[in-house]
Amino acid sequence: MTTHPERICVGSIAGAFGVQGEVRLKSFCADPEAIADYGPLYTADGSRSFIIKLTRPVAGGLGARIAGVATKEQADALRGTDLYVDRARLPSLPDDEFYHSDLIGLEVFDTGGVRLGTLRAVHNHGAGDLLEVYAPTRKQPLLIPFTKAAVPTVDLAARRVVADLPEGLD
Repeated sequence: MTTHPERICVGSIAGAFGVQGEVRLKSFCADPEAIADYGPLYTADGSRSFIIKLTRPVAGGLGARIAGVATKEQADALRGTDLYVDRARLPSLPDDEFYHSDLIGLEVFDTGGVRLGTLRAVHNHGAGDLLEVYAPTRKQPLLIPFTKAAVPTVDLAARRVVADLPEGLD
């Protein structure tokens, strides 16, 4: 399944919450409640759209109602559905901030110009973002802290990242 290139993943349905069709949403927005401000949300392939209304904060996310979802079974059937919004509806970012989807697939080089691999994912386990760089010559992906010191250059136009690897990461 391919995603529409002009859409950004802003959240995911984590499953049912209660027995009357409410769902638990995981929001990937800087302000989690902003997910409700972007209008219809879509599946990755754009085949379905969802109109959501937030109901309350819940453990691990937000409670929400989705138009047309009235039962726990309907809500459970949506578990794992990623939610996308048209890029044009999202705010512009400052020069030093990026949407994760814009970073995925960029080539990563060290400061000497040696190719390290391809940026495959951006993770955050609570202590800051980590860039996962995949190279076929490595057994494990390289995880680089996404800080100005470790990643001094992100050039979206050239589709490249320059990383100054912290000692011991090479």
